[in-house]
Amino acid sequence: MSSQTPTKTPGAAAVPPPGPASAPVKRVPRGHRRLLTRRDRITLGFMAGVPTVLHVALVWVTALASIALAFTSWDGIGFDSIKWVGLDNFQQLFSDNPQFWPAVQHNVIWFVVLILVPTPFGLFLAVQLDKKIRFSRVYQTAFFLPVVVSLAVTGFVWQLVYNPDTGLINSLIGANKPGHYIDWIGDPDLNLWAVLIAASWRHTGYMMILYLAGLKGVDPSLREASSLDGANEWQTFKNVIFPTLRPTNTVVLVVTIIEALRAFDLVFVFNKGAQGTELLSILITNNIIGESSRIGYGSAIAVVLLVISLVVIIPYLISTFRKERSA
Repeated sequence: MSSQTPTKTPGAAAVPPPGPASAPVKRVPRGHRRLLTRRDRITLGFMAGVPTVLHVALVWVTALASIALAFTSWDGIGFDSIKWVGLDNFQQLFSDNPQFWPAVQHNVIWFVVLILVPTPFGLFLAVQLDKKIRFSRVYQTAFFLPVVVSLAVTGFVWQLVYNPDTGLINSLIGANKPGHYIDWIGDPDLNLWAVLIAASWRHTGYMMILYLAGLKGVDPSLREASSLDGANEWQTFKNVIFPTLRPTNTVVLVVTIIEALRAFDLVFVFNKGAQGTELLSILITNNIIGESSRIGYGSAIAVVLLVISLVVIIPYLISTFRKERSA
């Protein structure tokens, strides 16, 4: 009995078994995934749009409007009363205003005092606090507290200190008796310096924080190398540490100039900028919102202050951008 084995063709295994045809698999298009929903986009647009609109309206529009109004005469009542006067406001400002040049002089004095008194003292405090002494955090908070407090509140506090009758200074030196009063705020020879003491008290903490941040960025190896070379503490600071603070010194210089130009709050709280404390910011305020509103003339003073500020700010921005590009 012979058995026959069936022969298999090579393609027999690949033939599918008979049956109903299988349906093709449909791929569901996934589409573009949205990272942000519509609500998220509306929220982000609102959060970014409202500050942008406010910044443009309150800063750029008002600045451009002030530049335009500087060449006009306007009392602020109706836009129909705006009259073009050209350079008359500037000519009158430079030649006929007896308060303008004293105000410029006071702003210069303000800058000189801030750069010579509280700035070095703030640097001294920063150097001492950088030594990691005990309770350094407490000292930092105490010295920086005047910077956090509003300038108006600072002015009211120093008014109490300078009070001729019950003030702290007159009580200490015995000048609070009738006939011996020292009027620190009303005396034209004293009030500017009295305000500058209050401004320096606040500015010291500001400078301390800036210099302390700069000192934290100094490479410790520089100090170690200087000590190995036999340099004492003063020589290390003068020849090694202080030269590395050049970027911080630039920031301090620009900040001090801006602080001197925008000084307003303390003087206005003390005596509204009268009797020897005239400043450019006070003249702007008195001419724009004073009893006799001269918006065009006040805008001309604001333009002068803007030009002085740009003379300082533009070179700083140019040097900063050049450093960023070179880096």
